Amino acid sequence: MEHFDHLKIRMEDIISATGNFSHDRLIGRGGFGPVYKGELSLSTPTMVAFKRLDRRLGQGNTEFWKEITMLSELKHTNLVSLMHFCIQGDERVLVYEYASRGSLDRYISDVSLTWTQRLDICLQAARALKYLHDPKKPQGRVLHRDIKSSNILLDDKWTPKVSDFGLSKIGVSNQPHTVVVSNPVGTVGYCDPLYWEMGFLSKESDVYSFGVVLFEVMCGRLCTEYHNDKHTSLVSWWKKCCDEKKLDGIIFQHIKEEIEWDSLITFSTIANRCTSRERKERPTMDEIVEELQIAHEQQNINSNVPLIEMLERAVPPLSYTSQKELISLLSKGILVDEGKRWVKINKNKQFHEMISAAECIHGGRFIRCSDDYSRFSNIFISFSSDFKVEVRTRFLSPHVTYTINLVFKHEINKYGIYVPFIYKLKEETHYSKSHIVQLRKDGWLMAELYRFTSYKEEHEFKIDFLQFAITSRWRHLEGIEFRPMEHEARGDRKGKHTRSRSGLDTELEQKMILDYMDLIRLSKDNLQWTTKKDFYFLLRKGFLIHEGEKWISISKNMKKRLMISARSILIERDWIWKSLPESRFQVVAESIDSHKLTIDFQIKSELLSLETSYSCHLIYRLPDQYSLLEDFITIRSTGSSNYVQSYYLVPAPPTPIFRSMADEKYDKSSHSHKIKGYPKMRKDGWMDLTLCEVSTKDTQVIKMCLECRGSKVTQFVGLVIQGIEFKPL
Repeated sequence: MEHFDHLKIRMEDIISATGNFSHDRLIGRGGFGPVYKGELSLSTPTMVAFKRLDRRLGQGNTEFWKEITMLSELKHTNLVSLMHFCIQGDERVLVYEYASRGSLDRYISDVSLTWTQRLDICLQAARALKYLHDPKKPQGRVLHRDIKSSNILLDDKWTPKVSDFGLSKIGVSNQPHTVVVSNPVGTVGYCDPLYWEMGFLSKESDVYSFGVVLFEVMCGRLCTEYHNDKHTSLVSWWKKCCDEKKLDGIIFQHIKEEIEWDSLITFSTIANRCTSRERKERPTMDEIVEELQIAHEQQNINSNVPLIEMLERAVPPLSYTSQKELISLLSKGILVDEGKRWVKINKNKQFHEMISAAECIHGGRFIRCSDDYSRFSNIFISFSSDFKVEVRTRFLSPHVTYTINLVFKHEINKYGIYVPFIYKLKEETHYSKSHIVQLRKDGWLMAELYRFTSYKEEHEFKIDFLQFAITSRWRHLEGIEFRPMEHEARGDRKGKHTRSRSGLDTELEQKMILDYMDLIRLSKDNLQWTTKKDFYFLLRKGFLIHEGEKWISISKNMKKRLMISARSILIERDWIWKSLPESRFQVVAESIDSHKLTIDFQIKSELLSLETSYSCHLIYRLPDQYSLLEDFITIRSTGSSNYVQSYYLVPAPPTPIFRSMADEKYDKSSHSHKIKGYPKMRKDGWMDLTLCEVSTKDTQVIKMCLECRGSKVTQFVGLVIQGIEFKPL
C-alpha cells in the first residue's frame, strides 16, 4: 500500500480541523461511522468531510482499504473525491471533498427542489454509474452494491457525487457478468431482490437500486415506511401504479404542475424498467443515461436556444399560448428562413431539418414549379441531368445520429422506389448507390445517402449526383432532409410499460387462467404446469394449436400473439413442401414460381386479443444465392387491410457513414435502425418483414390476400416461407 503514502496525513491535522471530533462538526452517520466537516489547513485551507471508522458497526480494515483503493483510481465529476486518509493506532479516517448540501435523501420531499433540478441530479448520477460499469477502464467494471439516495451527495451547485464504496466489488471484463455472493449486503428497499434472496450479484443489481432512487425523486418520498417495528417497501406499489398508468397517484404533488407530461412518462418508464424483477428486462446504464437525457430535454424545451432562434425565423410567425400548443405545432413541422427550410421535432424532442431544392441544389437543368404535396412553395423538375448539392444545417440536435436523405419522386407506378442516381461527397473519389428508399405518405421518396452523428447545430455537406439510369423523362426534387435515426428497440423500450413480476400472481388469479384456458384446450399436446408461474411461462413461450398449423403465445403485456403456418396461407401446388428443424411447424414452403407469390388466408379475431392493433409479419428465409431478390417487390393487398406498397426481401446494405473526428465518442451511426419496408433478422435466423397493421376492433374475421410481384429480374425461386405472424402493437 506504499503507493498511497502521498495521501496520508497526520491525526493532529484532523483533530485540529474537527475540534477533536466535536459534536458541533458532526454532519451525518453511515454504515462506516460518523462524518464530520472541518477546514483542513495543509497547503491551503480547504473545507472537507472526515469519515471516522466505527468498528462497532461491523466495518474494518477491508472496507477502509477498499474505499481508498477504489476512489484513488476512479476519476469522474460525479464521484466523490478521496483527498487524504489517516491511520494512527486504532483510528481510521477518510478525508473527502466536502459536499455542502449533504445527501439527496434530505431533499426528496423538499418542495423547493424543482423537477428540472431532480432530472439533472439523476442524469449526472446515472453518468457516474455508467462510468463505474464500463469494463474497458483500467480498473474494470465496478459494482457499487449500495446505491441509495443517502449515498448521493450534493455540492453547493447541486452537482451529485456518488459516494460510499466500502461494499463495492471490482469485476474483470472477461469474466461472467454475474457472481454469487455468500453474504449479500445492501440497504432494505434499495437492494435487488435476486441479490438479496439468492446472492446473485451483477451490474443489474446497481440498476435496480438506482431505479428505486428514481422513483423516490419522482414520488417525493423515501422508498420505505416504518410501521409496527418493520420496514415496508413502497416499490411494488409505485410499479403497480406505473403499470396501470396511474402516475397521478404517486408523483410528488407539490411539483406536479411544473412537470411536462412527456418528461414524466419517459422518466417513470425507465424507473419502472430498472426495478423489473427479471434482470434481462432491466436497461443498461447507457440506456438509462440516454432516456434521462431525453426526459431532461422534454422538460426544458423552452430554454432551448436553437429553438428560440428558430421560432423567431418562422414563416408565417407562430401563434401559441402554451408550451403544449408550441410542441403540437413543432411536431407537425414549420417553415423558417423565408420558407426555404422546414423543421420539426420528434417525440424525443430531436430536430428534423429539410432544406428546399431551391436553396441547396444547383448545376443541372431544372424548371422551378409548385407541387400541392410539397412542404415548400417551389420544387425543381430535373430533366435527366447531373446536379450538385451544397447544404448547410442550422438546427440539428447535438449528439444525435442522423440520416441524410434526397427527397424526390418520379412515376412511382412505373418505376417504384428505384433510385436513378449515384452520388459522392465532394472530397470522395468513388460514387455510392442508395439502397434504402422509403415512400412517404405524401408520395415523395426518401433515398438515404449517408449517416452521421451531429456534434453541433450547423453542419455543411457538398454532394455530387450523377444520373446512371434512365427512368422517367422528369424527376421532381424537393430537397435534402436530415432525419434522426430511429434505432431498433431493445426489449420493451420507450413508452411501453412492462408488467411487474411482483404483481403477476394476482394477475394470474384474477384473469389469466380463466382467459387463457380456452387456448390450452385448442392444443392436442398434453401441456403440463404445476405453478401459476409455470403457466405464465408456458403461455409466453407458446404452443401449437389447430392441428399444428398455428402457434399461439402471449406478449409481455398479456396480449395474444399468433403465427400461421405456410400451409395455411399458400396454394399448395405452387410450392415445394419440406421439413426444417428450426421451424415451429411440421413443414415450410419453398417457392418454385419465378415472378409471383400469392398469400391468401383468413382468421377469426377471437384468436387475437380484442380491441387491439396488430402488425402483420412475413416470416421467411432467403435462398443461398439471393442476388435476384435484391430489387424491390410490390405487394398488393386486399381484405382487412388494402394497400399497394413496395418492399425489399433482402436486408438493407449499410449506408455510407460520414464520421466527424470532433465527436467520435458520441458516434452511434453504425448502430442498427428501423427502416420501413426492409426486413430484419430474428434471433432464430428467420427474416421478419412487417407488411401492414390490422385491428381486431369491430371485426370477427381478418381476411388477407397478398399478391407479390418483383421487377423483370426478380426471381422468387428458392425463397422459403414459414408463415405469417401477428404481433400486438
